[in-house]
Amino acid sequence: MLLNGIKIKMSEEPLVSIIMNCYNGEEFLQEALDSVQSQTHKNWELIFWDNQSSDKSSSILKSFNEPRFHYYSALEHRNLYESRNYAVKVSKGEFIAFLDTDDTWIPKKLEIQLAFFEDPKILLVYGNYWIHDQTESKFIKKSSKTLPVGNIVRYLLKDYVVGLLTIIVRRSVYEELENYFNPRFGMIGDFDFVIRLALKGRCAAAQQPIATYRWHGKNMSRLHQDKLINEMETWYKEKSTKKEFTSINEFSDLKNNITYLKGKNCIERNDHVTAIKYFLFLPFSYCKLKLLFIIIFPKYLVNNFLKLKS
Repeated sequence: MLLNGIKIKMSEEPLVSIIMNCYNGEEFLQEALDSVQSQTHKNWELIFWDNQSSDKSSSILKSFNEPRFHYYSALEHRNLYESRNYAVKVSKGEFIAFLDTDDTWIPKKLEIQLAFFEDPKILLVYGNYWIHDQTESKFIKKSSKTLPVGNIVRYLLKDYVVGLLTIIVRRSVYEELENYFNPRFGMIGDFDFVIRLALKGRCAAAQQPIATYRWHGKNMSRLHQDKLINEMETWYKEKSTKKEFTSINEFSDLKNNITYLKGKNCIERNDHVTAIKYFLFLPFSYCKLKLLFIIIFPKYLVNNFLKLKS
């Protein structure tokens, strides 16, 4: 196995279980499956969990005639995170990775990340990734900064940079988690899952983009902003009494991030007055953001004044 041009020995090529949950994901599924089949690390299985799709998703999967693709049809429709748990349960790999039907991996994604697990203290590996904004036909790198490694919880509470499409986790660590993916959270299940994993030990990161997340305006986080914010507030309140979080100074930064999301959500709804109220409560570290809105809002107020005068 190669990492940055250096050959690293592994006693054997470990089996990686790739979890793909699907609900009517036909539009981009072909590309996602192509990226799995193109992996340079060959010892993998794909667990395709069909959450009662009514489109051609199952036909697209079966058209590959790939023995490493394993198809499962849910008996009833469940929420995404409960479905992820079911899919992991039937998998067999020493390592577990995740890919959604509208995202893709680079061919060396698994090879690059598995090299980090030569260190037995590493329990999770994630990486940078591209955001393909289809609404504007452009690619944006998720993080322009060096991704945090080691004990990364305090960094993630301040700036959550982990995309589930990039992570690989040891099965033994996954099985130690209470509730695995917590199905109570329909929107922030990834965030909750990764934070609880990261609390258990050391994480590593591939600094280069190893995957592409497709932003097409139909993503769940875009369509259900209110629910996402409510779940983040619930999560924050529940964890605010837990010693493992209250001992982390950066835990309070999460509250500021929630306030930012509220303000941003108001702007998208053209409720600029309420947005101003939220942004005024942000600390000095958000001064650039405040300056932006000082510039934007006067223009908004002038335009409304002119409308009233006309």
